[in-house]
Amino acid sequence: MSVLSERAVKSPKLFVWLPALLSMLVILMVVIPTVSPIVAKYLHPLTIDVDPENMLFEDDPERVFHRQQKQVFDINDLIIVGVVNKQDENGVFNIDSLSNIYDLTEFAKNIQWPSKDDAQTVEGVIAVDLISPSTVDNISQGDPGTVKFDWLMSAAPTTDEEALAVREKARNQPLLNGSLLSEDGQALALYIPITSKTISYRITSILQERIDSYAGDDEFYISGLPVAQDTFGVEMFIQMGITTPIAMTLIFLLLWYFFGNVRLIISPLLVAMASVTLTIGLLVISGNNIHIMSSMIPIFIMPIAILDAIHILSEFYDKYPDFKDRKKTIKHVMRELSKPMLFTTITTAVGFFSLNLTPLPPIQVFGTFIGLGVIIAWFFTITFIPAYILLMPESNFSDFGIKKEVAQEDKKINLFARVLGATGAWSHRHAKAVLIITTLILGGSIYGASKIEANDNIVKWFEEGHKIRIADKALNEMFAGTYMSYLSLRSDETEQSYEDFVSETEVKLSNHDSSMLGSLAEGINELALQAQTSEQLMNLLVEKLELQTEDESLDDYLALEKELLILGPMSQVFKDPQVLNYIAGLQSYLLETGYVGKSNSVVEIVKTVHRELFSGDENEYRIPATATAVAQTLITFQNSHRPHDLWRFVTPDYLQANVWLQLKSGDNQDMIKLESAVADYFVNNPAPRELQHQWFGLNHINVTWQEQIVIGMATALAGSFVVVLLMMVFLFRSLLWALLAMIPLSFSIAVLYGIIGFMGKDYDAPIAILSALILGLTVDYAIHFLSRTRVLYKEFQNWPDTIVAVYGEPARAISRNVIIMGVGFLPLLLAPLVPYKDVGMFISSILVFAGVATLIILPALISLLQGFLFKTEGNETEINLKTEVN
Repeated sequence: MSVLSERAVKSPKLFVWLPALLSMLVILMVVIPTVSPIVAKYLHPLTIDVDPENMLFEDDPERVFHRQQKQVFDINDLIIVGVVNKQDENGVFNIDSLSNIYDLTEFAKNIQWPSKDDAQTVEGVIAVDLISPSTVDNISQGDPGTVKFDWLMSAAPTTDEEALAVREKARNQPLLNGSLLSEDGQALALYIPITSKTISYRITSILQERIDSYAGDDEFYISGLPVAQDTFGVEMFIQMGITTPIAMTLIFLLLWYFFGNVRLIISPLLVAMASVTLTIGLLVISGNNIHIMSSMIPIFIMPIAILDAIHILSEFYDKYPDFKDRKKTIKHVMRELSKPMLFTTITTAVGFFSLNLTPLPPIQVFGTFIGLGVIIAWFFTITFIPAYILLMPESNFSDFGIKKEVAQEDKKINLFARVLGATGAWSHRHAKAVLIITTLILGGSIYGASKIEANDNIVKWFEEGHKIRIADKALNEMFAGTYMSYLSLRSDETEQSYEDFVSETEVKLSNHDSSMLGSLAEGINELALQAQTSEQLMNLLVEKLELQTEDESLDDYLALEKELLILGPMSQVFKDPQVLNYIAGLQSYLLETGYVGKSNSVVEIVKTVHRELFSGDENEYRIPATATAVAQTLITFQNSHRPHDLWRFVTPDYLQANVWLQLKSGDNQDMIKLESAVADYFVNNPAPRELQHQWFGLNHINVTWQEQIVIGMATALAGSFVVVLLMMVFLFRSLLWALLAMIPLSFSIAVLYGIIGFMGKDYDAPIAILSALILGLTVDYAIHFLSRTRVLYKEFQNWPDTIVAVYGEPARAISRNVIIMGVGFLPLLLAPLVPYKDVGMFISSILVFAGVATLIILPALISLLQGFLFKTEGNETEINLKTEVN
């Protein structure tokens, strides 16, 4: 550090221009590939990523399974548009409202735009999978024994009767009632599948423009997790562009107040700007995306980058009157502060680097680059600041600093100095009382921390008045739920080959007690050649049985037919009536948990088609008794306008199934409780055939990365605590002094958790990360306080005089840093995004609290432990440095 500072003093112009040149270079390397597709092939452009899946590594087992199952069941991310009309007595089931809904559906099908290079068109919506009144079937009875599939709303209605008919038909469709049609029968929802989560904000904006063109009393709400995620990504970028300049302005005003020299205080601001620019530039150049976490890098680096500069300016401000020469003064200042500045930089960087212990890529990137930014800021501080001061005219410092001959008078006048002096004296005189109060606060904090509950919900990252929150609340009150989760059911059985089925059926028929059924075995091989599947073979056997039993009574025939169908294929697990009834029982149980608004599976398809095959009688809304009858309902469904919908719920080999759940809450705790309840159900209610179950969907992904972040933050906090403690031992050459340095930060972390617990605030991702961040920041105060204390004790040889000196310039520098850090994060409170507000509120409060704790607790502890901390030999007292290497 001394070498670097000396270099800067010798070549000030070089080191003054160096930050600007490096900043311009990285800006060009970021901007050019971002605006030029050609250059983007060689350099990384600026990209924004808010996909929660990317919180996990690509090869994370839960993420791999999630992607795999989405592909298996052709599941797409959805934008949900709810339409409400509170003025009409029939809600949206009027001519105008349904006309608007029909028009919006047709418009959404064709949302597209040119690609960046205009080479092709980007399709935004998967039109074939869009769910709305005009794109889904009304399943009803046709001719006797047949089912009719008509569009629920083939065109916009022209009469009130047609509009009301749409509602009545929708109510009769279990797949649609509660999802497409609201639970009160007054509103409708459109489920718009999109080609990518990353374009949901753009599609939402396009839809909103169309919606704004409609007249009438309809209210439109747009929701869904993809919308929330992408909207957050857009708004976080805007907020960083707003809050960063505000933070810079506040810091500038504070520095102006403290030092009164505008030209001088520009230097730390330039350091901060260069540090932020280089850090963000290096992040982009290295191929990393701007994620939710990395978007906060500027607001973190700015105050941190100014910390060491404040110590330099404070010391320079106080010492300049002694030297009357800026070069001599700055050399003295850099020698005085070199070690504490180096160690505070390392400890702060370690605190951020410790985030690499978490198993989440975006948090690792966040920690790595803020740690790198802290080091960059330190380098510029120890080179740029001295160089900048040397290039300023000497005349700028004519009235600079506090003259010793008026220092006492100045203290009487300066309220800031008087408060600090009184604080040190009070802490020294009432050391025991300070420790008792500290212990009581610590005990209360531990109790508060015991009340913490880990939970997160991306929609709650917006303020309550935000349109995302309003839409989320409205739609979840009216419909079954806007949070989609999926329960995958899998059988490990292998599919029986057609040849084995034929042979097995022949043996069963030959050995059957009924001679009538036994006779069917004789011609089974000929029938097997005509058929191609086991279902088709069973149909041919039923036809043959019908011919052979023409003279029998109907009851006898039905009894024989039932016996025959029982022999049908059983290897296709999710055609087995027992398995389907088991799933139906599971779905009923899911509703009873209170976490699920509705669930759909292949069961609803089978029951609905079976009902319409039997004259629409509600008593026939059930699973048929045989696998062949189940197969018949599924074959019938494939004559609908949307036969591919079947494969959303079951695979073609019928060895995997998917239960589609709609949840009214996106809270991770609710999802965790639901998953636990389902696990208990499978234990307490064994399936008729062996089934494996596993969750997928964004809700489950959110639970997965939150669990990892909680564990990861605990690991990072413990790891960085140990590293910082070892560094303190190395710095002070004493375990006792090192432990002393760790007390304010430990106290501050405990208070942070206590406040969170008492507030009932969810322990979410931003809060979890804060606990690891404040360790590296809060220890800075203790390092400067204890380092300057030890140096001044050598000079005064006694603690009472030392504490008076400590609460002069050192305490003023620490206090200025406390204020700067506290105020520097406050602009985040202006953001409409809750995570930024939380970070702003908590980190500002804790950093201020840690500074106050340092200035009150440490002198009290030193006063009580001075016999151990300091050692008297004869008439001289020196710092206990038994292990120090001189």
